[in-house]
Amino acid sequence: MASTDTIADMLTRIRNACLVQHETTIVPSTKMNRNIVRVLASEGFIAGYRETGEGIRKHIEIALKYKGRERRPLIRNLSRVSRPGLRIYRNRKELPRVLGGIGIAIVSTSSGIMTDREARKRGIGGEILCYVW
Repeated sequence: MASTDTIADMLTRIRNACLVQHETTIVPSTKMNRNIVRVLASEGFIAGYRETGEGIRKHIEIALKYKGRERRPLIRNLSRVSRPGLRIYRNRKELPRVLGGIGIAIVSTSSGIMTDREARKRGIGGEILCYVW
């Protein structure tokens, strides 16, 4: 059965792949997933990504990033905030600071998907999709 919440599905796949120290993981390609992965790459949480397949069979292959000899994942935690059953919106003044600025909140705004820091700088709020640290 297909997941109705593709963002939560993607976050779970990344979380599980990090736990077992996989080099890459594959997630279904949707516009929202592509934008979230772009933000993760620009913030340095993942090594990179590329789209594979064509048409309805498109996927995003995400290269995960680890540090140190113990190969600890850079992504400690991913948590979904706004869900299909309960949307969470915040204006620019109420945007959360994840772990005092160490982590990021990924926000869907009228100007696209961006981090909480970028949204605060631009003076816009939006739907808080997830927290990453």
